[in-house]
Amino acid sequence: MYKVADCKIVDLPKIHNEAGNITVLQNGKDIPFEVKRIYYLYDIPMGSERGGHGHYELQQYIIAASGSFTFILDDGNNTKEVFLNDPSKALHILPGIWREIKNFSSGSICLVMASQIYSEKDYIRNYDDYLNYIK
Repeated sequence: MYKVADCKIVDLPKIHNEAGNITVLQNGKDIPFEVKRIYYLYDIPMGSERGGHGHYELQQYIIAASGSFTFILDDGNNTKEVFLNDPSKALHILPGIWREIKNFSSGSICLVMASQIYSEKDYIRNYDDYLNYIK
C-alpha cells in the first residue's frame, strides 16, 4: 500500500521563450504510466469541495492548468495538504490514497491525467469502506 509521503510534486518540462511557455508531456517519457483518460474540473463555485474518494488501481497526474486549489491526501494514518498553482508542476497520486480537493480560486482549472479509463468499480466512495480496505 502506498502512503501519502509517496505522492510527490513533479517538475514538468518547460520550454520558455518571449512568446510564452509550453509544457509537453509524453507517455513513456514524462509520465510514469500510460495516460488512458484526461479530464478537467472547472467553473467550481467558491467554497465547493470535490473528490472525497480513493481508487484501488488508478494513478493520476494532477496539474493546476489555471488558478489554484488544494489537495488533501490521506492514507488512513497520515494526511498531507498539497497546494497547486503552477502549470509546470504535477501532483502524482498513487493507488489507494483518499483525496479531497478544496480552496478553488476563481477561474481555476484542475487538469487530470489518469492511468485507466473510467470504471466505477475502481472507486472507493465511502471513507469507512476506504479505512476497511487499507486494513
